[in-house]
Amino acid sequence: MDVKLATKAYEVWLSKKIPLIEADLKLKHQRMAEDVFQFLRATFYRWAQLWPEACPELVSLPSVLGVGDLHVENFGTWRDWEGRLIWGVNDFDEVCEVPYAVDLVRLATSANIAISEGTLSCDPQNACGAILTGYTKGIEKGGQPFVLAEHHRWLRDLAQNELRDPTRYWDKLKQWPVATKLPPDIRGALVRALPESRLPFRVVHRQAGLGSLGRRRFTLLAEWRDGFIAREAKELTQSAWGWSENRQVKTEIFYKTAIDHAVRVSDPMVSLHQHWLIRRLAPDCRRIELNQLPTRRNGLKLLYAMGFETANIHLGTKSAAKKVGADLRDRHPKWLFKAAEAMKQATIDDWKHFRPVSASRGPRSPKPGDV
Repeated sequence: MDVKLATKAYEVWLSKKIPLIEADLKLKHQRMAEDVFQFLRATFYRWAQLWPEACPELVSLPSVLGVGDLHVENFGTWRDWEGRLIWGVNDFDEVCEVPYAVDLVRLATSANIAISEGTLSCDPQNACGAILTGYTKGIEKGGQPFVLAEHHRWLRDLAQNELRDPTRYWDKLKQWPVATKLPPDIRGALVRALPESRLPFRVVHRQAGLGSLGRRRFTLLAEWRDGFIAREAKELTQSAWGWSENRQVKTEIFYKTAIDHAVRVSDPMVSLHQHWLIRRLAPDCRRIELNQLPTRRNGLKLLYAMGFETANIHLGTKSAAKKVGADLRDRHPKWLFKAAEAMKQATIDDWKHFRPVSASRGPRSPKPGDV
């Protein structure tokens, strides 16, 4: 099955589980055609298909509850109960039971594609080495969350320097159109997530993300005590890992299990209502942009931290420390680079086949919901 047929088949499968928004899917396809990195972000379903062919030697490695759709732009910040800034993986839409190498190889592949596109400045082998070193250290140490207070000053400085201007942030959110067909129970869940009852509000439809673009997403905007606040509901469903041909996996949604069991400081504003994710949106809840890193050294340090944070997630699986640690010790030092190069080439080949013949590397379309 080629990538175009795979995309159509996956979306048919997905539409039988949750309603899809055609206009958002059209935008998703447009962005997939623009460059390889966006294509990778949008096509975890295709990754699940290509994985056994490109990395057959990694298929039977110890399994963990992994992120699935992991990449270098899947890390961001949030506030804990104490108001401290926390950094880590911020999207678990595709969380599933996978060989532990799936997350590592996908993270390394995304880093190497970002290097090729000029948004990350470091050597591909060094990038893979930094990710693997961070991951191995995290597994050996038993994990440690990234609290950007007394520790991780360099990461705190990056996060704080990149915080969005609040005025621009809220102006952009307010420009989205009013949402229609808001389910009454989701409206109630959003209202209950507000700090006070009976606040005036409106709900908009925000186009955001890439892997989840096409799913229903409702964003509630309100003013509270002289400032704007926002709550969002995003529809979840079974991971695309279960769609791939002849793969038998559980059909449940593992989002809450993953964030509850990982080595992690929780976001108190994240909750699940049935199969919907409810969360706070704000200027300080965001990812660190790769192309804003001031030096090559910062890039490698950030990749090391991403590898370590990946270990934090995998350590939520009880057997991970022992089984994964033992497997890592038996691997060649460059195994991750070799696997990432194989998946990078497979992804590039797919992208070239997917994009229209007339596609060019001109200016990108505006990134929806990138607030």
